[in-house]
Amino acid sequence: MTGTQTAGRRYGGRDAAQRQQERRTRLIQAGLDMFGTVGYASASVKQVCSHAGLTERYFYESFRDREDLLAGVYNELITTISAETAQAAAAAAPDVDAQLRAGLEVFIRKLAGDARMARLVLIEVVGASPRLEVRRREVLHEFAAMVAAVVGPLPGPEASSSRLTMTAMSLVGGVNELLVDWTLGHQNATVEELIDLCYTLFTAAYRAISDQP
Repeated sequence: MTGTQTAGRRYGGRDAAQRQQERRTRLIQAGLDMFGTVGYASASVKQVCSHAGLTERYFYESFRDREDLLAGVYNELITTISAETAQAAAAAAPDVDAQLRAGLEVFIRKLAGDARMARLVLIEVVGASPRLEVRRREVLHEFAAMVAAVVGPLPGPEASSSRLTMTAMSLVGGVNELLVDWTLGHQNATVEELIDLCYTLFTAAYRAISDQP
């Protein structure tokens, strides 16, 4: 067989793996559009495929089921948000206050700036499946570790490490719940007000745990 007759033949300069990746990207985007608007429970595989302009055959070459797509969309969003948040904080080093402000600003603006993203990350994945609940908890711990890395290590006894970890988790959980409330329309605040409030909480907590013996 010639190279053009094999399964890896090229079309339009793209090989089979590239075309599959392009289809996966289209499905990820369609998942964000559908799950982030009508909601995960109301969006079927057929509807997602129609939105992506693909047949269901192509859906199953990349995802096992609808839950697998939700996990794929969630993980891609978290990867982007986490990377941009970490980069912003690192760029403001070594000033801890500036790092906290920069990280919070990117994180909050990223979610607040896209209603689909906010709904999917903050609301739609909650309770969607045991697998996604495990992943969601992992993500909270990952962001808490990011905060702890910015403000730590603390001076003092070994117990300070535990205090820092718990404080970081409390702050991350608080920001998460505040943004859930804001996304659902229960808080009437500007994005700038959200950032200012969270920054105030983070810096106050940092000073409190830093000053403890």
